[in-house]
Amino acid sequence: MYLAGVSVRRVEDITEALCGTKVSPSTISELNKKAYIHIEDWRNRPLQGRKYPYVYVGGIYLRNRGGEYENISILVAIAINEDGYREVLGAAEGMKENKASWTEFFQWLKSRGIEGVKRIVGDKCLGMLEAAGEVFPEAKYQRCTVHFYRNVFSVVPRSKVKVVAKMLKAIHAQESKAAAREKAKLVVTALREMKLKEAATKVENSIEETLTYADFPFEHWTRIRTNNVIERLNREIRRRTRVVGTFPDGNSALMLVCARLRHVAGTQWGNKRYMNMKHLENTGLESDFMVGWLNLCQGYKLICEKS
Repeated sequence: MYLAGVSVRRVEDITEALCGTKVSPSTISELNKKAYIHIEDWRNRPLQGRKYPYVYVGGIYLRNRGGEYENISILVAIAINEDGYREVLGAAEGMKENKASWTEFFQWLKSRGIEGVKRIVGDKCLGMLEAAGEVFPEAKYQRCTVHFYRNVFSVVPRSKVKVVAKMLKAIHAQESKAAAREKAKLVVTALREMKLKEAATKVENSIEETLTYADFPFEHWTRIRTNNVIERLNREIRRRTRVVGTFPDGNSALMLVCARLRHVAGTQWGNKRYMNMKHLENTGLESDFMVGWLNLCQGYKLICEKS
């Protein structure tokens, strides 16, 4: 059993060094059980009464030292609530990061009362996209642009990665979705001219799912087109779990991950406003304005060309 990344034996050694006597394994186990009850209560708390427009999801793999070597998959969901604060929605053991696991995970969130999900961002991992579409059909999917870049880089020679990175970033630096699409076409053509056919195909086939952020307020773009909000927490989790090394089972891994997530959520991370959600209330009006403005610019361009 583990508590905050420290094994029973290590707790015994620490208490002996500090107090001159060891705490018995049974006492430590009882403390663990009490801590786990609090963690489980927090993990399964109701989510009613507040909307969660932006949801970020991801998986983290930890080592299992069971009979057969097998990774433990922990699925994590973090959201920006309607007040603009980051909130850890929950974590659960995923068995395998496949559609069945993701469907069960999303249904678990829904059973706890999650509402108002407008966008789900994550890597294009196995089954996640399909599961999200089934459980939250009203939400749009945003593929993390950073993971998208890495996927393209996987078929690009190392000597050309920097150049290709600039090309890809230029797509997501455009002022509108229409402009980003046009830029993507130019990038695809350029990649083919560079003899990078696989990279060109990946961009051509997947660019649309990376542009969902453009349907939301411009002020939110930089924070809703990547999964960085969850990746930073995953790094913190890995730093803590590295102390343990391997886990005897999935529940031990889940409890340690949740203990850490709960701690972080109670710090400035969860108490500092992350976004101004008032911009989201005016999305429809702003979108109509942008469409009208772009149409006006296009009309003006045609007039200039004819004259």
